[in-house]
Amino acid sequence: MRHPARFALGLALVAVPLVLALVGPVFAGEPGPRGASLTLGGGHRLGTDFVGRDVWQQVLHGGRPVVLTALAATALSYMVAVPVGLFGALTHHRWLEEALMRPLDVLLAVPSLLMILLAATVFSPGAVGLALLVALVNVPDAARLVRAAAAEVAARPAVEALRMQGESWWRMAVGYVGRSMVRTLAADAGTRLTGVLYLVATAAFLGVGVAPDAADWAVMVDRNRTGLFVQPWAVVVPALLIVGLTTGTNLLFDAALAKGGGRAARQSRRTLPGPRGTGIRTGKEAHL
Repeated sequence: MRHPARFALGLALVAVPLVLALVGPVFAGEPGPRGASLTLGGGHRLGTDFVGRDVWQQVLHGGRPVVLTALAATALSYMVAVPVGLFGALTHHRWLEEALMRPLDVLLAVPSLLMILLAATVFSPGAVGLALLVALVNVPDAARLVRAAAAEVAARPAVEALRMQGESWWRMAVGYVGRSMVRTLAADAGTRLTGVLYLVATAAFLGVGVAPDAADWAVMVDRNRTGLFVQPWAVVVPALLIVGLTTGTNLLFDAALAKGGGRAARQSRRTLPGPRGTGIRTGKEAHL
């Protein structure tokens, strides 16, 4: 699939669940009278759910918790993982690197969902608590990825040259190493958001962070699955919205990375390094 087509498909897949999640509650209106459980018709566009509520209204209300929690958890995990990974890769003190990375290895050894369930037995997390828990379980592997990518960049001669010139740590870490890691982090962000959505939906599916009868896409899939063959829309519609959001996000990141890679390749073809560090122009520029 060509880059423009991939981008358009990804944008279409992401736009529908995002629009429903962000503006759906505004147009949902007041809940009407309940009907018979798991039935089609009767004035309900997509039928009724397991307690007789209108499925379309539940879909309009149910996207915001899943989407906002997943986006917040992903952002929080990177807010912690990026500085920790950069410090671990660029510090010259081995003890500091060990102090930063070894506790994360302990967290990495515990399965993510198990840690969330264990925490849920101690306290009852709401949407904010669930976002914090999901962010916490994503920090260890995100920090290791950032550290590995930063260590590779930090070993380049350019970083040593910046250090010898007396550049600040901030300029080296953010100005050079951070910019060189953008493509790696962007590639990881699409996959990580998919994993975070899976964790948030699974936790909601198990009743962690949301009420058992909450308007939530994951809860809708769980509570209505017994009537799948009687009233499929109550399960199929929220499930397709979650799948569309994860698939579309990865397609958008893939298209953006492919576009960035093509631009970098064209730039490298235009200018080749000369023997003394000068640029040898190619193509038409070579004859000017």
